[in-house]
Amino acid sequence: MGVVRPIGRVLVIAGSDSGGGAGVQADIKTLTALGAYASTAITALTAQDTERVHDIWPVPAAFLIRQIEVALNDPGADAIKIGMLGGSDAIAAVVEALAAAGPGVPVVIDPVMLAKGGEPLLHAEAIALFKRALLPFATLLTPNVPEAETLAGRRIRDLADMHDAAETLLTLGVPAVLLKGGHLPGETVTDLLATLDGVETFAARRIATRHTHGTGCTLASAVAAGLAAGWALPDAVARAHAYVQAAIGAAPGIGRGHGPLGHAVTVAERWRMG
Repeated sequence: MGVVRPIGRVLVIAGSDSGGGAGVQADIKTLTALGAYASTAITALTAQDTERVHDIWPVPAAFLIRQIEVALNDPGADAIKIGMLGGSDAIAAVVEALAAAGPGVPVVIDPVMLAKGGEPLLHAEAIALFKRALLPFATLLTPNVPEAETLAGRRIRDLADMHDAAETLLTLGVPAVLLKGGHLPGETVTDLLATLDGVETFAARRIATRHTHGTGCTLASAVAAGLAAGWALPDAVARAHAYVQAAIGAAPGIGRGHGPLGHAVTVAERWRMG
């Protein structure tokens, strides 16, 4: 019999993307590519393609809680990644489940508020609950520019504004913020990892492509994979940043709109855990 090698376990709490480019589908692909194990708690079912979200069917709160409870018990989790929640009921359910489980594993929260096509996925009362009740569980918050503007209550027009917004977000009770700069113009895309100890910058050349569906889900899950394996946060973010860039460059060109990334690009041994 072969030797069973333990790998990092990540519980993904997020919505299902029927088009396969974002949501739990992107999370599972990412975690598998980076050598982690994914379990899931589905918050909502969506009918969507590369152009837009056509419909959303929320999962009942009690069943969402049950999914989380069972997954944390077996197979267990070394990190948790939270993505699309969709409304106040789902946010309250996740808060209840995490509070019952108690502290112990890092939690990466991707504050999914808008679909790639611009459709709102989280409304004002849900955002208030998100900030008040869920953010205290976060190890890392990973907003893009529009999400950071909503959470911080300020405009972000350039890199200086990103620094200011990151400082504001740290006052919400999260110990670390990875603010993604892809929505700002320019040939270089800059992400900021801000903690109480300072700010680290991750910059890359912008890849001219429309195939960027699921980049936020992918980045957050990639960071969670590193944390589940015991990596320090800056190392997990650095590897995740490089992985997303490689996956965008390897996009298969599927769909009429914002197509998916090439998640299998890093299955090569040089990207494995260890």
